[in-house]
Amino acid sequence: MAAAARSLFAPQISAKPFISRSNSGFRGFSLPRSIHGSCRARAGFRIRSSLLVETEQTKAPSLEGFEFDVVSEAELKKRGFMGLRKTKLVCTVGPACCGEEELERLARGGMNVARLNMGHNTREWHREVIRTIKRLNQEKGFCIGVMIDTEGSQMHMVGHGSASSIKAEDGSVWLFTIEKFEGSRPSTIQVNFEGFSESVLVGDEIVIDGGMATFEVIEKVENDLRCKCTDPGLLLPRAKLSFWRNGKLVEMNSGLPTLSTKDWADIEFGISEGVDYIAVSFVKDVNDITNLKSYLSTRSSQFIKVLAKIESLESLKNVEAIVKASDGIMVARGDLGVQVPLEQIPTIQQELTYLCRQLNKPVIVASQLLESMVEYPTPTRAEVADVSQAARQQADALMLSGESAVGSNAEKALSVLCMASGRMELWSREENRQNLLFLPQLAETLPDQISEQICNCAVEMANNLGVDAIFVYTKHGHMASLLSRNRPNPPIFAFTDNANARKGMNLHWGVVPLEFPLSDAMEDNFKETVSLMKLRGTVRPGDMILVVFDSDVSCLSARPAVSQSIQVRIVD
Repeated sequence: MAAAARSLFAPQISAKPFISRSNSGFRGFSLPRSIHGSCRARAGFRIRSSLLVETEQTKAPSLEGFEFDVVSEAELKKRGFMGLRKTKLVCTVGPACCGEEELERLARGGMNVARLNMGHNTREWHREVIRTIKRLNQEKGFCIGVMIDTEGSQMHMVGHGSASSIKAEDGSVWLFTIEKFEGSRPSTIQVNFEGFSESVLVGDEIVIDGGMATFEVIEKVENDLRCKCTDPGLLLPRAKLSFWRNGKLVEMNSGLPTLSTKDWADIEFGISEGVDYIAVSFVKDVNDITNLKSYLSTRSSQFIKVLAKIESLESLKNVEAIVKASDGIMVARGDLGVQVPLEQIPTIQQELTYLCRQLNKPVIVASQLLESMVEYPTPTRAEVADVSQAARQQADALMLSGESAVGSNAEKALSVLCMASGRMELWSREENRQNLLFLPQLAETLPDQISEQICNCAVEMANNLGVDAIFVYTKHGHMASLLSRNRPNPPIFAFTDNANARKGMNLHWGVVPLEFPLSDAMEDNFKETVSLMKLRGTVRPGDMILVVFDSDVSCLSARPAVSQSIQVRIVD
């Protein structure tokens, strides 16, 4: 583990064993008196931080109130703790997978979060999808988070006369128009932005979705453009457009706000439907995030996480401040690849993944992961390598876009993500890559510093001892995220009594969130959860569990105390 992870807490752990006189009995290591004394003096808190090793006997309680995602449970029973997939999977829901049966198949295939692009379809359509997902969660035992993605001010197709993709052939001539029309017109594309042609010159290029197809402007017809296809390819519904002149990007929407009037209406819709995440398109600076988070704090009683989509030069210039302010980011490589040289995309992806882990923010790698599977049932070997590289970088999540939304192979694409990420996780564990990344201290207050250092030390212990799993008891998920940040070998089971927090942990690498009615008696929480998991056949005698208790659970009472601990328990 990096030196920073040991600087505050680990070097001061006494190696002197002691025997507790408590009822249960344990043997372990305690903190020196000097730490307890200095903590009380500095912060006025009563602190209990210790490592315990104990053999636990449990009895089976009622399963009422205990929510375990059926997919994670089945995977755990089949593959064991170390076989659990740690990389999270996001699927974009579109016309190809919006029915209840299709969504259930994606859920059983490993979908952790369903993404809804608000630039597509009507709000009534989105409402039905959201409610279907929530019904599946409730009736089938899934734990799928819901994300809405704002349309933003990007220029895009309104339609091209087809509900799915159509092919633009080499040399074919198309009309790009702002005229609104219903149904289909041959070789005609409706554009959403009035005045889109004003700054365009004959000879300019129109690039579709970052390179799916390319057109050359051959004639301006009043407010419309007549264009010839020079690079044939697929035209997906609502595909984004960019304009190029002499090899340079032509800015068409620099003066437009990040969130349009429609976006704010979509955000209100998301609040009313109880979504878990809002992804903001074309973020320019930190104010785009802070303004939205401030607005959400006044409009929603639930904590809705705000994700920043990094897909423009402006967002890259301000990326560290944006990441700090957000609850996570999405590396939207398709749009980003339009604005920066293609050869820079792999480096940018790696640097953003590294930055997010440093700052303890989940990162989603998105766009064109398995693009060929929109049409074909088998990915290219290069696409599998791309997915594997994102998993090797230990990105929190991978996302399907058109592959699931409009493609005919959504379930197969999802299975490829599972297969490739799972194999790379195994390889990384075999190579012991978890301890190679330096993680700076993030916390400022003493209680937060203690939480951070406890999680750093807990992961180091878990890896060194070879424990089967990490249990963390948390109200809001913060300590689960700190554990995830260290990328431990064993999976992290995060128990919370907050359904909103449970969905919020769906994007964190290696975290299996479970809903459980927590009490302020930490020992009871552990005994109850072990009994419940034994009853479900997911924990067995002899399993070694590293347990982390969070102060926000132990301080449910009004007492000004911080009571955190690392304990190692062997299930009897």
